[in-house]
Amino acid sequence: MKILVPVKRVVDYNVKVRVKSDGTGVDIANVKMSMNPFDEIAVEEAVRLKEKGAATEVIAVSCGVTQCQETLRTAMAIGADRAILVETDAELQPLAVAKLLKALVDKEQPGLIILGKQAIDDDCNQTGQMLAALADLPQATFASKVEVADGKAKVTREVDGGLETLAISIPAVITTDLRLNEPRYVTLPNIMKAKKKPLETVKPADLGVDVAPRIKTLKVSEPPKRSAGIKVPDVATLVSKLKNDAKVI
Repeated sequence: MKILVPVKRVVDYNVKVRVKSDGTGVDIANVKMSMNPFDEIAVEEAVRLKEKGAATEVIAVSCGVTQCQETLRTAMAIGADRAILVETDAELQPLAVAKLLKALVDKEQPGLIILGKQAIDDDCNQTGQMLAALADLPQATFASKVEVADGKAKVTREVDGGLETLAISIPAVITTDLRLNEPRYVTLPNIMKAKKKPLETVKPADLGVDVAPRIKTLKVSEPPKRSAGIKVPDVATLVSKLKNDAKVI
């Protein structure tokens, strides 16, 4: 069984994001980029399934600019066997990414597609669900535990009231939550091995997919700065300020 793992190149989670002065977007010039943390968890889970004998091959996929090759090399250093880069300079929105992944699913015929539940840059939480709909596959989102046996995947997922366990037939789409696993530390020997693993590059046109944006970003702005707190002399003043100034009661 093949496992397809889409990974996204995003601004590193340790970096303080700054908005461009003209409000057109986020400034990513000279900013450290890394793999989306939820996708890193997805790669780790796919590699663990391979190590257990539930899968034979792990394929990492990324859609975006040429520098996404670095993200794919990281995925291969974790344990992916090969990688595919869908190279484009266009702004990719969740629907376009889902269509590109659907084309690759048709080509590669994986048993599982495991991806992060959301990216930490746009926080859309849409790509996995859109892919499942386009490919007409069963899905299990926000997975905190995954077991594969007898042609089925048993997925424990986090819901508001606690945990829910689903049994879904394979092939299927699974999106990962934070508590699924702890990604392994990438060692230098594995980084060197990853440089020799195959990395295929294709264009959206090769897959027959139109990636033109459907949504236009009008403006990006930073949240308003918090004002300093104040001390009040008594409860009556507190209630008055909450009611009249803050308008929360």
